[in-house]
Amino acid sequence: MTSQVFWQTEGQGSDLVLIHGWGMNGAVWQQLLNELKDQYRVHVVDLPGYGHSKEVEAYTLDDMANELLKNAPDKAVWLGWSLGGLVATQIALQAPERVSQLVTVASSPKFAAEGRWRGIKPQVLSDFSQQLVDDFQLTVERFMALQAMGSPTARKDVKMLKEAVFSRPLPDPNALMAGLTMLADVDLRDSLSMLTMPMLRMYGRLDGLVPAKVATDMDHYAPHSEKVTFHGASHAPFISDFEAFCHQLKGFINSHSVVQ
Repeated sequence: MTSQVFWQTEGQGSDLVLIHGWGMNGAVWQQLLNELKDQYRVHVVDLPGYGHSKEVEAYTLDDMANELLKNAPDKAVWLGWSLGGLVATQIALQAPERVSQLVTVASSPKFAAEGRWRGIKPQVLSDFSQQLVDDFQLTVERFMALQAMGSPTARKDVKMLKEAVFSRPLPDPNALMAGLTMLADVDLRDSLSMLTMPMLRMYGRLDGLVPAKVATDMDHYAPHSEKVTFHGASHAPFISDFEAFCHQLKGFINSHSVVQ
């Protein structure tokens, strides 16, 4: 039997796809799913190699995008968190007719720092790669702590992330390594000018992985996009600033929805 990407669909209304980040799975969206399913038909996906999609192999950004598009809605709002933001952006570039609106959360078209571009220091990504070989479960836990660092609700944030991740099968180590390679190597900055659908970029001011300055730098690469920064949030604003996050997301989606 061919392994397929796992999808969870709930609710009624216009289609909305939620894509998790590195080391995580679709369970991180449960609180958001419960809030949104009364207004939208929400599709939560486990990326290839993660959670219930653990047996699916897709080790490049292109392959990940292709696997998701196989069983995704014909047209939807695509929202991606962190690495999921890269995947959602790639899908918008690859199949723009399938993406009505694009939302990235605590994400960057280039995660690794280089020159004046702010981001994760390459050595940090290299260290995570080495740690994966030694103890991949501990490495994922360390990454969770790094994502919440700086948030006033860091302890609660990490607890929610852990509960979500450990409620489904742990990710495949090869998928984790491939994800780190994407975070280190992918650079979509110059492609963003090709996007024509409405785009919202959401950031946490205290984020240590996607520095707040990226929000301003991105104005050059995606000048027609909208952005919002949650001032008390780190890398997971949909957890730490849940109500404000939902308000901003719903406002954006509804303001750009096409009346049928």
